Amino acid sequence: MTLDIVFLERETLPPEIVIRPPAFDHRWTDHGRTTAGEVVERAGDADILVVNKVPVRRETIEQLPRLKMIAVAATGTDNIDLAFCRERGIPVANIVGYAAGTVPEHTFALILALRRSLIAYTEDVRRGRWQQAGQFCFFGHPINELRGSRLGIIGEGSIGQGVAAIATAFGMTVMFAAHKGRTGLGPLYTPWDEVLETSDVITVHSPLTPETREMIAMAEFRAMKRRPLLINTARGGLVNENDLVAALREGLIAGAGFDVLAKEPPADDSPLLQLLDMPNFILTPHVAWASFEAMQALADQMIDNIEAFVAGRSGLG
Repeated sequence: MTLDIVFLERETLPPEIVIRPPAFDHRWTDHGRTTAGEVVERAGDADILVVNKVPVRRETIEQLPRLKMIAVAATGTDNIDLAFCRERGIPVANIVGYAAGTVPEHTFALILALRRSLIAYTEDVRRGRWQQAGQFCFFGHPINELRGSRLGIIGEGSIGQGVAAIATAFGMTVMFAAHKGRTGLGPLYTPWDEVLETSDVITVHSPLTPETREMIAMAEFRAMKRRPLLINTARGGLVNENDLVAALREGLIAGAGFDVLAKEPPADDSPLLQLLDMPNFILTPHVAWASFEAMQALADQMIDNIEAFVAGRSGLG
């Protein structure tokens, strides 16, 4: 039996990433980009659907009579109607563990750049301020070491653990935040309120769920007594973006480094685009995950998941 596989968003992986052919009889169709309104037309005959961020909701799945499996070329699955897939017996396989090196590295690139004001100092050189300073160095922005500072990590999965390992090497005190609104989670966790109040840097590595959406908003910013850096390389919806703009402009936090937005790519009126003139804000275009090594591992695992499903191996769903 030949299975039809449709990848709706091939352009979410660069062309140099090799997607090996699955080891069974199949027809593979690539589409560079696909909108929600194009899914049914393009995937109507698909046995296996490969997606990244395009929404696949109940009303779409109901119009895909041959659909047997959804392979997500990412970790997040909030774009998939998981409950309806379970009802229909359609396994959904996402990618796990592939970014445990690259996202922590990007996280610390943001932390170091902000902690040492690298962007601001680079801009000073570009504008000639050092050249005009009249001495061998030019002081204009704060520089702080990481050693001895307190790092609050929200999210204790493989990426959070990877961040903790790097932080320990820098001599930071690491705290894993207890889940917001919950107590009694055990000795691994520091109470949520204590993490907000005592951290010098807070970094977010949680999935986006109804419980975690906008878990950091103005109330949380006002609780950050030490004016920490806030880093988000996880999902944009975890932080209220309008409140972040206000917090940064009011000086409630020392700076912010974000790799993700609530809406991607951003529209011209995106709240965080208002901050690009600030020397203590860095925005990167959702590339923390995108080392070559991580992307190739993602592609390989995606095919592993498809082959496991076809072979009848457990572990999907």
